[in-house]
Amino acid sequence: MKTINYMEPSYDEHEINAVNEYMNSGAWLTEFKKTREFEESIALFTGAEWCSVMSNGTVTLIASLMACGIEPGDEVIVPDFTMSATSHAVEILGARAVFVDVEKDTFCMDYDAMRRAVNEKTKAVIVVDLNGRCPNRFEDIITFCRRHGLWMIEDAAQALGSTYNGKALGTFGDIGSFSFSMPKIITTGQGGAIVTDNKELYHKILQIRDFGREEAGSDHYLMIGANFKFTDLQAVIGIEQMRKVPARVERKKQMGKLYDEYLKDVNGVETVHNYYNDTAPCFIELLCDRRDELMEWLLKHGIKSRKFYPALHSEPAYGRGKQDFPVAQEISRKGLWLPSSVNVTDEEIEYICGCIKEFDIH
Repeated sequence: MKTINYMEPSYDEHEINAVNEYMNSGAWLTEFKKTREFEESIALFTGAEWCSVMSNGTVTLIASLMACGIEPGDEVIVPDFTMSATSHAVEILGARAVFVDVEKDTFCMDYDAMRRAVNEKTKAVIVVDLNGRCPNRFEDIITFCRRHGLWMIEDAAQALGSTYNGKALGTFGDIGSFSFSMPKIITTGQGGAIVTDNKELYHKILQIRDFGREEAGSDHYLMIGANFKFTDLQAVIGIEQMRKVPARVERKKQMGKLYDEYLKDVNGVETVHNYYNDTAPCFIELLCDRRDELMEWLLKHGIKSRKFYPALHSEPAYGRGKQDFPVAQEISRKGLWLPSSVNVTDEEIEYICGCIKEFDIH
């Protein structure tokens, strides 16, 4: 029986040939012209003024916070349901990640919960475009941050290719952050990107990502920075991957609709509503009270899946287990990601959903 992976990379002869051609060109491998070309393709696709690519999507968040001047003692509001990189980036800088609950239908930051959490120590809000979605009250969050002088950072790690009112997610905040790790719509193995329309922030980011240097190759340091740079070898792959984004966006939307259609009348499971005109879901989501049993059932049938993230406040790293965020906790308890790679065929989706229907009967 063939195993259907929960997620896997997608590449073909285009990436292979591009890497071979680059390696045969006398490549130095390090960051150079191909990296700039990759950045330009991302900026063009998203409509952002500037783009800087880095070694992964966690350091893009760290660099974003550094560019916004986040320091020890500051507070940054983050949703309780997100990948840990969002909140880890805050705490690594000595600031405090202040968790807030999320909406039941989007799993994104709840506006009222965010508003109540703001105090004199709050310096920024990180809005997570979870799985290609934004909060229902997205515009209210944007307006609130502007009125109160708060930086708004958009963690769009899972949202490349998704939009809101025709505009690319990741481009609504002061800074947007993308990830190119293996499960994302494009991958360079590891990698990430920052986009912004703020020239001052962009120049700070260029310094932060290169040890705080005044300019590349200089040994004159204007600030404390780190080595967050990319490589041309990754960029060669990334350029080819970016050419496939439009087709992948459409495929992701098709997959989401197909899963929804097959599972709409199945008892005991709940699909998550996506606005497929805007959302290209990174992951296919499912809520099930018997989540762990369903995972075991699927695995017996050659289907791999993955549990949702935990509600982050409950994790030992933060030591805030006594807090209560009921929506995030319920989602984390019931949530499951089904096979979501663009490599999954329509026939495999039908088989997966058939197995879920059998589980319901069983």
